Formats: sequence, structure tokens, C-alpha cells
Amino acid sequence: MIQAFIWFCLCFCHLVGVFVAETNAVKSVPVTEGDSVTLKYDFRSADIQGYDMIEWMTEKLPLARIKKVNGTLSTTYYNNDWRFIDRLQLDNHTGSLTITNIRHEHSGVYKQSIKFGNKEPVERYNVTVYAPLPVPVIISFCPPNPSSVCSLLCSAVNVSHVTLSWYKGNSLLSSISVSDLSISLSLPLEVEHQDKNIYSCVINNPTSNHTKHLNVSQLSRLSSDSGWGCDTIEPVIRLAVTALMGVAAVTAIVVLGYDIKSRTREGRTDINIRH
Repeated sequence: MIQAFIWFCLCFCHLVGVFVAETNAVKSVPVTEGDSVTLKYDFRSADIQGYDMIEWMTEKLPLARIKKVNGTLSTTYYNNDWRFIDRLQLDNHTGSLTITNIRHEHSGVYKQSIKFGNKEPVERYNVTVYAPLPVPVIISFCPPNPSSVCSLLCSAVNVSHVTLSWYKGNSLLSSISVSDLSISLSLPLEVEHQDKNIYSCVINNPTSNHTKHLNVSQLSRLSSDSGWGCDTIEPVIRLAVTALMGVAAVTAIVVLGYDIKSRTREGRTDINIRH
């Protein structure tokens, strides 16, 4: 009898522990800006008929609720937060909440309260909204010498919370990550001039990824006369124009300075002659 009682207590405590862990855990929900996200509790749609009320809220303000009134479920939306006006969709059958056209300001913790008699389990969802990813750009330089190496540079502009990686086939070669700041990210790579492998530059975050492929041997053939890869033409032109503008600016400053000095000397000479 004692053993049976102990066994019952252990099982009961285990079940209570599981229930508490499930209702207190915060679920991570990554989503891309502009998409829609649906937050929902994992129970059968028929089970919702047994609950008295389901309420959704942010950390401070209520958003929407489903309440049973005289056996009928009614839906209410609270328009007390401008961020969610005309963006919320509450499902009476599943109790799920959908946020449409989600923006960065919608990031945060959401709470779902499910009232059933004197019980009120709570689910929490940590929603993180990520900016859409750009396609990475590969800049390449292959000297004419077949025994030399090609220099590659993969980059992405104005990115945050991303990882930039080089792959050789399916093998990861190198990677670099950035967290909060929005910066320009670059990752270099050197490969043999006669390499016949396919290389890929991949940019990714928790919601999506973009890949740019590069065939080094094909790039070498295309650039055998000039030494520059086809992907480098536009960046090289920009670099040359920038350099020329810099040289012109420096030249203008030097000439202006020389002219000022010359005029100053002429003025001083004229003063001395008059005296």
C-alpha cells in the first residue's frame, strides 16, 4: 500500500511538473518583416469549446479575447495599441492569433491566457522580427598567371543579425556573424586559379537565406585576358571613379593653396615697393 502511494505521488508530481514547464516556457518565434505570423497553443480545435475565455496580450496591454457568453463564443479586439490596429485576426475555433504585415516594432513577448473554471494556464511567445535579407555580392580578381590564386570577396550591405558564409560544395569553409548593428559585412576567400569546384556565398538569419554561386574555372576563362572577373566590372568602375574624384579633389586643394600663397607673396612685394 505504501509503495502504491509513493508511486502515485511520483506520477502526480511528474505530471504537474510537465504541465508547469509547458505553460511557463517561452516559445521563440522568428519571422521576416512584412510576413504574417500565427501564434497558437498546441491543443485540438475541439478542446477550445471547454474553455471559458482565451485572452491575448503583450507584456502590458490586452490585444484580443474569445469569451463564451450563453454558450456562444464572442470575439473582442482592443484598439489600445496603434501598432496592432487592423493587423490582428483571432480564430474562434483554434484560439490562435495572427499578426498580418508584421513590422520591427511588433517584436516582443506575447501572452495567451486560457481560462477554464479556476484554472488559467498561460503560454508565452517571444516574437523576433528580422529585416528581409539582401542577395550577397561576390567581387573577384583572377590574375592572368594560371599558377596564381583568385581572390574572392563576398559582401552584404546594411545587415544585422545575419551570418555570412563561404561553402565549397556542401562543406563550410568560413563564416562571420553580426548581431545588433546594421553594417556592411564582407568575407574574403582565396582559391586556386585552376580550381574546378563550385563555391557558394550564403547569407542567412533564423527566418531565411540567400545564396550566390561561383564557378572559379569558368571565371578564370572569362577573365584570362584582363585578370578581372565578370562580377568585378561594376565595383571596379566605381572604385576607379571614386579614386579619380579623390585625386581631382586633392589636386584642386593643392592648386588653390598654391594660388593663395602666390597672391599673398605678390601683395607683400607690392607693399614693400611702395614703402
